Amino acid sequence: MNRFVLLGVGALALAACSRPAPSDDGASAPASAPGATAPSPPPPTAAPVAAPAEPALQPPSFDCHQARGDAEVLVCGDARLAALDRQLAALYKRVQTSPDELDIAAEQRGWVKGRDACWQAVDRHRCLVESYQTRIVELNIGSGAVAAPVPVRYQCDDASKPLSVAFYNGLEPQAAVVSWGKDQAIVFPAASASGSRYTREGVAFWEHQGEATLDFYGTALHCKAAG
Repeated sequence: MNRFVLLGVGALALAACSRPAPSDDGASAPASAPGATAPSPPPPTAAPVAAPAEPALQPPSFDCHQARGDAEVLVCGDARLAALDRQLAALYKRVQTSPDELDIAAEQRGWVKGRDACWQAVDRHRCLVESYQTRIVELNIGSGAVAAPVPVRYQCDDASKPLSVAFYNGLEPQAAVVSWGKDQAIVFPAASASGSRYTREGVAFWEHQGEATLDFYGTALHCKAAG
């Protein structure tokens, strides 16, 4: 959570000018010539303003002094990963009260092993972000916390397996579930010059005005939304 530092600059006081005191011989100081203007005091110099403090790194849900493995060490040092860890921990605590508590616990242990394997990935940070985001989406969908949207069906040049995409725009993080035959992938919004683009490592889905392309772990498809 960002912490804002308010910086105040103290007011600068200008010293008042007093009349000169009479000299010891009783003569007063000469008066200013008619029309002469008293010299103006130099303008005050503004006090330097300190740069805003960097936002404090909030810890994840676990004790970083007892971090186990490289993955947890990375989470402890990254604000985004730490925030995702706290979000997942809070969600997992809520869904533990469901009738499928034992199944959820077993899935969570499996997820932890998968997360810890991210230290072997080429892009460790992306692997960890997608691991946390995927688990958050899985728990939200599996617990029934969000209503399942009607999937959009597509007709592709490879018609051997049906393709459908369910867009979960109300989730945080936003996500889409790509179903190609019996295979599924949870993908997340990515920057695009036009249309909508969703990605994860190995999967890229792009859609614009009913036209779509899908790269599914090396298989490229060109599709159109079914009428």
